[in-house]
Amino acid sequence: MAGFIGKERHSIDEKGRLMIPVKFRRKFGLVASIADDGFVAESREALYIIKTPDCSLELYEPFIWNGMRRGISALSDFNPDERLLKTLMYESLEIVELDRQGRIALSREFLEYAGITRDVVIIGADTKMIIWEPERLSALLRESADRFVLLAGRYF
Repeated sequence: MAGFIGKERHSIDEKGRLMIPVKFRRKFGLVASIADDGFVAESREALYIIKTPDCSLELYEPFIWNGMRRGISALSDFNPDERLLKTLMYESLEIVELDRQGRIALSREFLEYAGITRDVVIIGADTKMIIWEPERLSALLRESADRFVLLAGRYF
């Protein structure tokens, strides 16, 4: 099954909420669980959002993040580099829930980190969604255009 593919522009509302594009929401959705009383309860999935070193934000579904979490958890607390990596990862991570309108609330810390004030570009990158402030993404693409052929040749 194909993952998240495509690019869309959206805006953050006055409460810091971001609408997840419908084509991406179709890839995940309601999770059913059986309550103690036997009734089926549905709740929206939580998504994991992390600040990245390039000042974008990445969103992961729980089953993808759980794979990453296992790798992080396997790092040793007694190895200074591995402990530092754990700290850096978890300091940059939050859980956000999808509301009934398909929005997630982004914290002020995350918005400021990514330089987002209003508009965003959401890129579907297979197992994750990458959220960019449009001007930062444009600058990255301009600055990196000549590297595409070199990188593609190296990795493909």
